[in-house]
Parts: sequence; structure tokens; C-alpha cells
Amino acid sequence: MFFPVEEWLAAFLLTIAVEVPMAVVLLRRSEPDLPRLAAVALFANLASHPAVWFVITQLILVGTPAYVAVAEGWAVAVEAAFYFVVIRGLSLPRAVAISLAVNTASFLVGRALGQVLPDLLR
Repeated sequence: MFFPVEEWLAAFLLTIAVEVPMAVVLLRRSEPDLPRLAAVALFANLASHPAVWFVITQLILVGTPAYVAVAEGWAVAVEAAFYFVVIRGLSLPRAVAISLAVNTASFLVGRALGQVLPDLLR
């Protein structure tokens, strides 16, 4: 079994640093209250991130294409659902597109930093 406890906080903070500002920019038309919007984006990540790190890692071998597909699919789905439910007037397709965009960005930033600074997330 893989227990990623020590790496979780750094990965979560990196995810928040990438996704929250992007979500605020992409969702500000639907929710003009920026502090509320930042809180929504933070809580969307709190809804998805622990399962990616502490549940899916126990079910699928980390680093495999299957793991990436399931983990990232979970994150996109949960965060899109969260945005859709919490932000009035936001369409489901827009919520999915925004969630996909911010999760793709954080995934790519995490991978790039892992290559350049491999000890950063450890």
C-alpha cells in the first residue's frame, strides 16, 4: 500500500496556488464576490483532493495511466459538481470546462515542478 501522507500538504498547497486564482478569474462573471469565490474554489479542492491522495492511491497503482485518468477524472467531476451546485446560474457545461481547465493546469504545473525540483513535493 502507498501512504502519501508526507507529500499531501505540499501537493495540496501547490494545487491551491494554481487552481484558486484560475478559478476566481474564470468564474468571476458568475460570482462577483471574489473572497466568496476564492473560498468556493478552496472548498471544491477540499472536496476532491483528499480522495485523490488517500483513497484512489489505495485502489490503483500511482503513476500509471489508469491512476492519472481516475484521479484527475474524480477531481474534475467533484469540483465541477461543487461549482455547479454552489454558484447560482452557472451552467453544468461551464462548470465542467472550468474544472477541467484548472485541474489540467495544476496537473501540468505539478508534473513540471516534479521534473525540475523533484524534492519539492516530498
